[in-house]
Amino acid sequence: MKKLFSVLTAVLLVFGMSVGAYGEDYSNITDLGLSAQSVILVEASSGSVLYENNSDEKLPPASITKVMTLLLIYEAVRDEKINWNDNVTVSAHAASMGGSQVFLEEGETQTVADMTKCIAIASANDAAVAMAEYIGGSEDGFVQQMNERAKQLGMNNTTFKNACGLDTDGHLTTARDISIMSRELIYNFPEITQYTTTWQDTITHKTRRGESEFGLTNTNKLVKWYNGATGLKTGSTGKAKYCLSATAEKNGMQLIAVIMSAPDNKARFSEAIKLLDYGYANYAVVKGAAKDDVVGEIPVAKGEHETAVLKMGADITALMKKGGSEPIITYEIPESISAPVEENQKVGEAMYTVDGKETARADIVSAEAVERAGFDTVARRLMHRWVRYSIMD
Repeated sequence: MKKLFSVLTAVLLVFGMSVGAYGEDYSNITDLGLSAQSVILVEASSGSVLYENNSDEKLPPASITKVMTLLLIYEAVRDEKINWNDNVTVSAHAASMGGSQVFLEEGETQTVADMTKCIAIASANDAAVAMAEYIGGSEDGFVQQMNERAKQLGMNNTTFKNACGLDTDGHLTTARDISIMSRELIYNFPEITQYTTTWQDTITHKTRRGESEFGLTNTNKLVKWYNGATGLKTGSTGKAKYCLSATAEKNGMQLIAVIMSAPDNKARFSEAIKLLDYGYANYAVVKGAAKDDVVGEIPVAKGEHETAVLKMGADITALMKKGGSEPIITYEIPESISAPVEENQKVGEAMYTVDGKETARADIVSAEAVERAGFDTVARRLMHRWVRYSIMD
């Protein structure tokens, strides 16, 4: 194994690279002539900004608010606080929501899965508030959770006042913050696309009057209009005008295009397409080592085995501008480690650099456990060495 630590340190010093410098800013390379008041285009795996304009202005987000609502739903299921098959009872407050809705009635029950489907496909305000009450105890309690999660994610210019996005004084966020929560949702819960890519579906209302089928149509027209579209959320109100968080995936690259305060419905979709087309025309994601790929061995001092196999702890990819320099992968690994070593124990890191700038890094881990050498192992090694040296003499 090469002595990479000192070599890599020298490389870092030469290029003036800061460790952990993710989310490179490639923005404002050109003017796309968009009419929306605020926009941003982000590559999902790295968080790099490829294009932005006025992306930190605080604006009402309308139903894009529901990206955070959906994120908290999926996190609650993951954490086993709720289950997809749970029945959620609709309150009078939830049923009273105006705007985009699926006309849930007070006392009606729907499963968590169907409520989530209504939110993701049809942008249902009533379903969003019903889920907020189910998770948070009340909509206000859930909104507190929304704001706490926003702070954890670094959404520093966001204040939520409700769970669905209806116009309320002080309910504000930014295009950049929307891209952050959108990235968190699609990166950690890619299964959301089973709903966000669905054009039409149905639910069954079960009320005092009996059962009736209700149709859902996706509010995101890009699902039909744009090849590679994966979601994510539309929004429009009188104050917010027309908004969209559009996600797409082509050639192994996921992009997030956020449009805020577009003048009309047509503009929000056409300008999201411009952003996505710009990203796919000018950038590419290069896949390097994949999770579990073997990258070498390392000596293990005082171990039952003298070496341990090393592997990638996660995928590593690099964002590059088309026609630009190829990415370089380097490894930061010590000369040796000491037993005991646990399986999947972090040993070092792999880093991708483009033009001397770090764009991504991932852990290198031990592919196997190595126990501390016992007496028999130590004695056997000493005997082998004695025999070898005796023969040499």
